[in-house]
Amino acid sequence: MGDTPVTLTELVAALPLPSLTINADERITALNAEAEDLLGQGLAGRHYITALRQPGLVAAVEKCFAGQGPQQARYATGAGDSGANYDVSLRPLGRDGVVLLSFNDVTEMAQAGQMRRDFVANVSHELRTPLTALMGFIETLQGPAREDTAARERFLEIMAKEAERMNRLVGELLSLSRVEAEERVRPDARIDLRDVLGATLRNLAPLAADSGVTLAPDLGDTPATVLGDADQLMQVFTNLIENAIKYGGRDKSVEVTAQIVAQDTAMRGPAVHVSVRDHGPGIDALHIPRLTERFYRVDSHRSRSLGGTGLGLAIVKHILNRHRGRMKVTSTPGEGAEFKVILPLEDSST
Repeated sequence: MGDTPVTLTELVAALPLPSLTINADERITALNAEAEDLLGQGLAGRHYITALRQPGLVAAVEKCFAGQGPQQARYATGAGDSGANYDVSLRPLGRDGVVLLSFNDVTEMAQAGQMRRDFVANVSHELRTPLTALMGFIETLQGPAREDTAARERFLEIMAKEAERMNRLVGELLSLSRVEAEERVRPDARIDLRDVLGATLRNLAPLAADSGVTLAPDLGDTPATVLGDADQLMQVFTNLIENAIKYGGRDKSVEVTAQIVAQDTAMRGPAVHVSVRDHGPGIDALHIPRLTERFYRVDSHRSRSLGGTGLGLAIVKHILNRHRGRMKVTSTPGEGAEFKVILPLEDSST
């Protein structure tokens, strides 16, 4: 007994990518469930233009029918960040004038490429400003201000600040690269988060004093044991508390609290909540979803003047991802902001 030959419809149905065939009469003859999810239901027997519609893809189909061999085209759905992009491969099948189309989702690749381009553009912009200032001051010191002692001292002070700004930016870029590389490796050291917070607060006490800010910690009496990288978690809380000091305003307080929660919904178990709250101008709700984007600043001028690189909260996000943690930001303009870090709690007795 011979095996029953596989039909074209069965073959298309078995393909893992969204796929369809078009016959010589320019009608869709077969399409799999994935193609129906992408293009819509009830397309079998209809003219291909009613399903595909996009000019570049239609032109590629026409070239296949004209005998120009295999083609490639792009198909897009939706608009902006909510859309998807597909690379479409078109291949003539046999001598019957049938064309096979397969749709390969390349959305993540396209987004990654755009992120790389944006990242390079942002880094270039961030470095160009201090470099331009340095070059201008150097030219001035070599020329008109060569013998002007007062101007020379003033320019050198500004140049030192711009050089330090570039140094901070490079340092943050290296730090971001490291935490991204380690993001999928979960830390396994048991640490008491209160020790990390205590060390962070001691380190930042001089900055708080210089800024006229009172640090008000309430870390509780219960061990807050987590699986973590102490250095990275210190980086998280240094960033959050330092931001609260800088943006909270003089003669204000910054409250740092640690609380054990027996059952946290996001962690699906016990967790520790660390809250850093300031009483500054607050953050408009439209900015909150974008705070952890690289180089995103609520107030670009003020952030730069205070030494911000626009990378701190992006680093925080990646570190918390590594620790399977979360961060929630709440704020009312004029009443300050609260950054809450949520980390899964470990049983310290085991």
